[in-house]
Amino acid sequence: MKVTAAYLAKLLDGAVDGDPEAMVSRPARIEEAQEGDFAFLDNPRYESYAYSTNASVLLVHRSFQPIHPVKPALIRVDDVRSALALLLQQFDMANQSDGSAISEEAHVHASATIGLGVSIGAFVVVEEGAVIGNNCVIYPQVYIGRNARIGDNVRLYPGVRVHFDCVVGNNCVLHANAVIGADGFGFAPQEDKSWKKVPQVGNVVLEEDVEIGACTCIDRAAIGSTLIRKGAKLDNLIHVAHNAEVGANTVMAAQVGVAGSTRIGESCQIGGQVGFAGHISIADGVRIQAQSGLASSVTEQNAALFGSPAIGYKDFIRAHVVFKQLPELQKKVAELEKILKGLKNNEHTG
Repeated sequence: MKVTAAYLAKLLDGAVDGDPEAMVSRPARIEEAQEGDFAFLDNPRYESYAYSTNASVLLVHRSFQPIHPVKPALIRVDDVRSALALLLQQFDMANQSDGSAISEEAHVHASATIGLGVSIGAFVVVEEGAVIGNNCVIYPQVYIGRNARIGDNVRLYPGVRVHFDCVVGNNCVLHANAVIGADGFGFAPQEDKSWKKVPQVGNVVLEEDVEIGACTCIDRAAIGSTLIRKGAKLDNLIHVAHNAEVGANTVMAAQVGVAGSTRIGESCQIGGQVGFAGHISIADGVRIQAQSGLASSVTEQNAALFGSPAIGYKDFIRAHVVFKQLPELQKKVAELEKILKGLKNNEHTG
């Protein structure tokens, strides 16, 4: 994809300051960009690079006033991050498959339904009764199980597994080796101390605009559905257990673990390695610091939490300050106890 600064400005509803015919073909970081690249400036700490970058086009806020000469053409926009996201989406689409081919090395069951403009790569397996919507890109080695349903404009990267009866909504993106619909972890203890498997006969439902990171596993429900609501974004290496629910527009960083039947509300922000106990509920808008542990429900909306077990973020920070001083405090307490003991001895002998 090769375009001019004028084209990008029109696409972004921005204004060109400099050469409108400056040509770019790829994005780059401002400190590394070369001729033919476009870069962006959103953080004042990087402003010095605006005067040394070799980029041909630089995306900046409308209010940006350079204090030195700049080489690239500037495109002034109201929101640099949003404009960048739109540009990257355009360049990403240009790099994708043409969406019109089914590899001869793919296996598609005769009863499966394939929509228009679908690209299916080598060694893909699409089982009996599966449905794939329009304009999907299915990369090599993807498995789509019996009666699974894939919506429109879905992208499944190499190695993704969507097991039987599971549903992937429109505009979802599943990254390499994500597993949707493996059995939930259900076992019943027996008198002889062994464990008997409880069949997991539900499914997983991903609503529209969900993105699932690489190697993330979302288990099928024992009965009913494990639900990932519209617009949720899950990072790599996350586990969501059976019958759990992740609310709309909630984001999770890597290595989060959600135990069975836990409900996480809408628009929550969850840091890496957070762990949730089973059968609890988290209110909407809750923010949880990385490596926290949630053992009980959170009913306060928009709460900020930290620690394990998690407490209020500010409370944890204050407690942590004290915790770091415990060795010195313990020493002072021992000295005070020694002084008090001496005073008591003096009273008895006085």
